[in-house]
Amino acid sequence: MSTDDATLPGTASHPSPGGIEARWDHPLVRRASCIGQRLREIDRKRPWLLDAGLVVVLIPMLCLPDLISPEQPEEFDVDFTRLPWPGTVALQAGLLLPLLWRRRRPAMTFAMIAAVFFVVCALGVWLRAGMAVLIALYNLALHGRPRHLPVACAAPVLAMGLVAVRLRGEVSIVDGMFFLGTTVVAAVALGLAVRVRRAQLAALHDRAARLEIERDQRSQLAAAAERTRVAREMHDIVGHNLSVIITLADGGARAADLTPERGKQALLMIGDTGRQALGELRRTLGVLRDQHTADTAELSPQPRLADIDALCARIRAAGPQVVYRTSGELDNLDRGVQLTVYRIVQEALTNALKHAGRDTRIDLTVTARDMELRIDVHDTGPVQGAARPEPPRDQGQGLTGMRERAALYNGTVTAGPAPGGGWAVRAVLDLSPISGLHRPAHAGGAE
Repeated sequence: MSTDDATLPGTASHPSPGGIEARWDHPLVRRASCIGQRLREIDRKRPWLLDAGLVVVLIPMLCLPDLISPEQPEEFDVDFTRLPWPGTVALQAGLLLPLLWRRRRPAMTFAMIAAVFFVVCALGVWLRAGMAVLIALYNLALHGRPRHLPVACAAPVLAMGLVAVRLRGEVSIVDGMFFLGTTVVAAVALGLAVRVRRAQLAALHDRAARLEIERDQRSQLAAAAERTRVAREMHDIVGHNLSVIITLADGGARAADLTPERGKQALLMIGDTGRQALGELRRTLGVLRDQHTADTAELSPQPRLADIDALCARIRAAGPQVVYRTSGELDNLDRGVQLTVYRIVQEALTNALKHAGRDTRIDLTVTARDMELRIDVHDTGPVQGAARPEPPRDQGQGLTGMRERAALYNGTVTAGPAPGGGWAVRAVLDLSPISGLHRPAHAGGAE
């Protein structure tokens, strides 16, 4: 007994995966698979070639023996009708030639062969080519319409019944019809089994293709979402710091001639703002690298509510007067909420500095009350009644970014002219736990 078949007493025999793989990796199996693949490729390119090849193979197997030695079967003591060779060739052609259309016109092919087969059985002629009716029945089950099968099965059974009646002296009619009926059922069952198997394989291929498309789409959506998030972070960091630097540079240039100390102070502030911007850029770009290669020791935490004071100080250094007020429990807020609040405030202050100028007053209020957080930013507008430039129709990246951040917490952002003059921005965030269930994992930013 081989080691593959040997089992220990009291244990079940299970074929090992390695044994199954070894059997499928046999050279004969590989060669047969290659041959089958080549035949399928040839059939896709030249379908008539395979159909004609089947007829060419069947002619020497089924036709030539009846033409060369037309003796009747010795198993039965029955005299079958003997036809001259032209009649035999005509019946053989009627049985085999329709197989050229067996896949394109399966119903028509079976009808033609069944009609000739009925004539053969009615005349009592013994022809080996009569097996073509089973081949046609198999192809009808494989390629034809299932509703044709009941009538198609009855036709050869009735024709074979004539043969069973002729052989009633040798075999009982019941046994003969049972044997002939089983051949018909076997041909139909084989055709249906192959058809179902092909349908399953086609469904698996289609599902695999759809899953691959869905996987690519998910990857593209994830990449687009990540690009949007990075673009929002870069806009907040670069846009704010550059606005402050430009304002400081303009103020320092005007003060250089009158008060050199103010110009020097502006240059120092520009350097501090640039270094801070560079640090934030390094932190943002650092979290994009692989976590195993990123040097996390050099990464500082993302901005929080406590950093708004420093943010206001940088804005004040550029000229505007900023009044910052808070109300409610803000220290225990989630880090993601704190980062969202900081970025919204940063963008609102930057827009106020950019559009209202250096001489404006900005009132900033952050209020947390009843699971809701409000951010109000109001500036007095440009001096001397100068018109405030309207935002572009596409609302720019800044307002869009604020709304995207607020949407993570089922919040809203509104911006527009204030009733008493100037510009007002209001953001409302929902702090209830349910609102955070659908936020993405990176909503809070990198740590």
